[in-house]
Amino acid sequence: MELWAQITVGAVALVLALVLPLFVRPLLARAGVLDVPNERSSHTVPTIRGMGITTAVALPAAVLVAVFLPQGKTGLQGSLTLVVILVVVLGAAAIGWIEDIRGLSVKIRAGLQLLLGGAATAVVAILDPGQQQLWLIPAGALAVAAYVNVTNFMDGINGISGTHGLLVGGFYAYAGFMTSHDWLVYAGIAISLAFAGFLPWNLSRNRVFLGDVGSYLLGAAIAITAMCAFLAGVPVEYIFSPVLIYLIDTFVTFLRRLLAGERWYVAHRQHVYQRLVIVGLSHIQATLVVAAATIFVSFLGIAAAQGHEVVQILATAAGFAVVLAYLRTPTLFQRFLRKIKERSSADGTPTSTGQD
Repeated sequence: MELWAQITVGAVALVLALVLPLFVRPLLARAGVLDVPNERSSHTVPTIRGMGITTAVALPAAVLVAVFLPQGKTGLQGSLTLVVILVVVLGAAAIGWIEDIRGLSVKIRAGLQLLLGGAATAVVAILDPGQQQLWLIPAGALAVAAYVNVTNFMDGINGISGTHGLLVGGFYAYAGFMTSHDWLVYAGIAISLAFAGFLPWNLSRNRVFLGDVGSYLLGAAIAITAMCAFLAGVPVEYIFSPVLIYLIDTFVTFLRRLLAGERWYVAHRQHVYQRLVIVGLSHIQATLVVAAATIFVSFLGIAAAQGHEVVQILATAAGFAVVLAYLRTPTLFQRFLRKIKERSSADGTPTSTGQD
């Protein structure tokens, strides 16, 4: 694969993601597109949201450029796969933008997400004669719709979504390189650097949020890329491990609320990453915890995909250990910070909560 092609895709994604907010931010502020704090929010003041519209330009632009670049062994099928990814991310971003500006009912929103995922999976399956199985269509529809909502649920603190896109895109690009799927390298680079370009804006003093347009874009881009990789025969360890922490955090939180008799669809602050902020970590610190767990699990997934049977078993067991440790981090940090506070109180030293 040509290095210049990878650099081209990355440069388009990164430059547009960094530059476009300069022009879009004043427009969003003037239009009053604000995120008002609620029960799910970890911020305390109204903040400009919808900045994901710039990422929704940067990422598709990079993918569009990739369509016309060398595809190596995958040839025309690789280009067509990128076209499917392009259409899905644009469709998801459009749904999210309407949600940001006007709002959509749960039924309409879910229906559009399922339709988008099902249609895309059907097209990808048709492109590969060996994958023309009807069960793939509902599976793909559910996968895309589910992960769009997962990323939306997890988009609650500064830095977390941008970091997730950066990491997952990077690991998917590596998976494409290892399996000789150039289209997957391009898609991974586009996702990674488009969301990397959003991070400085999200973490700056005058913060902005992705909004639904950005979180829907993130979820759809990862989900459809993963689905296409799965249908192309990429080992599931490469595909699944980078998203495992997000999936587990969402599933365990959903299950806990369901068993407690709570209305799962009502805004809340019970995700692991949210509880980390509640016990005293800053947004960046909580994001780093999530990122560290994602990196550990992803490298273990790579080991499982590339190693012999014994390595696969050990890597899988270690991955489960990392997941369990992640679920316990709010309790562990609470105890740790309490000890620091007690020691500081005994010494007469002032302490800081680290809150953003």
